[in-house]
Amino acid sequence: MNHTHYAKASPAGDKNFGEVRLETRLQRRHPMKSNFVWTVPVAALFLMGNGSGAFADTSDVKGPAPVIVAKSGEHCKDDPNCFNRIHYAVKPVAHVQPGQTFLLETRDGLDSDLNFLSTPEDVAAVDLDRCHPLTGPVYIEGAKKGDSIEVTVMDIAPDAFGTTTIVPGFGFLRDVFTEPYIVHWELNRLEAHSKDMPGISVPMNAFMGTVGVLPDKPELDKWLKREKALADAGGAVLTPQPVEALPADLCGVDGTNKDECVRTVPPRENGGNIDSKETVVGTTLHFPCFIDGCGLFAGDVHFAMGGGEVAGTAIEMGGRVTLKAKVTKGGASLLSTVHFEGGSQLKDLAPSSFYAISGLSLKPEGELPVFDTYLGGEKITLAARNATLNMIDFLVKTKGLTPEQAYVLTSVAVDLVIAQVVDVPNMGVTAILNRDVFKEQ
Repeated sequence: MNHTHYAKASPAGDKNFGEVRLETRLQRRHPMKSNFVWTVPVAALFLMGNGSGAFADTSDVKGPAPVIVAKSGEHCKDDPNCFNRIHYAVKPVAHVQPGQTFLLETRDGLDSDLNFLSTPEDVAAVDLDRCHPLTGPVYIEGAKKGDSIEVTVMDIAPDAFGTTTIVPGFGFLRDVFTEPYIVHWELNRLEAHSKDMPGISVPMNAFMGTVGVLPDKPELDKWLKREKALADAGGAVLTPQPVEALPADLCGVDGTNKDECVRTVPPRENGGNIDSKETVVGTTLHFPCFIDGCGLFAGDVHFAMGGGEVAGTAIEMGGRVTLKAKVTKGGASLLSTVHFEGGSQLKDLAPSSFYAISGLSLKPEGELPVFDTYLGGEKITLAARNATLNMIDFLVKTKGLTPEQAYVLTSVAVDLVIAQVVDVPNMGVTAILNRDVFKEQ
């Protein structure tokens, strides 16, 4: 039987004032069955258990400290733990053991100076050559080329400030929204709200927009060849650009491998800018290891994002990402791309109330959308464009938002979902609005 003891102070009028009575749980539940009572001086109670002269406080009980990959300086170029180009020769900045917790301090995806006072003119001045600042790479001990790592997201702590921006020439509807725009968000662990979007609160569903591992030379050569062919065919591809490239000695203007350092924007077989909003806390990502140590990196953390990120940005923020990695020997053979898994996270992400609008692969006569058609994917893209425009129009007409506000809200709280492809070329995309973001004023 469990005889856990409770402390009870003696009444003020008790002749044993300054003493406490320790009763067993048995007496509290069955007072007639036990008269087992201890009376001890109060001072003695403070000496019991830890011998320190004070009650033990669980806030003092801590496990092993995590490895912290801290950020320093105002920008990635000032930070030895930061880089923004992908190459196999980028050196690790930290080593962790499998199962060891480690924390990455990250910057906003634009590596910007934006703040609560920033204007649209400041957005227009953002240098996209500095996108995306990445923290790492981290060497996972015991991981060899041909293995894989399972990376579990333990926690994401947001900064207090975030932005959603419309950058001219960038975004899904860049031909429609041609002027710079900014929404300033106040962030906490529950929600984001902004004076620029009154009556709207976006719940926190944070994830790493960019996360991946370093390639080896064969992978890098394949990507360079593939992306050059896409660029030659008229695709919107960002080829190596040494301006603002980091690490500078490797990828910069005078870098030893400046023509091989690929940009961070497209997702690839190693992960990268995958922008999978489902990879929230509690999920596990699987990466193939192309080099020993795997070279894990992360950045571009989003407080929340609509599936599609149509404005080109989500709620962008810096943050502190806590991870744990496990090595699977020979696991790379199972992974042609990044895999991820979880439990109830998809249910947790689902809104309690939604409104959906269908999109069709149609366009007004004479309109020439800006997206490229060199891969023959224009039909599904056209349906996504149609759904996005329909949602913006609906939000403007029913919620009193400006077109820019509606575009931003669609980027952070509307999911574009493929409805069907079986009726090709008449494919369908659905835009699903999370109505939970609307709060009574």
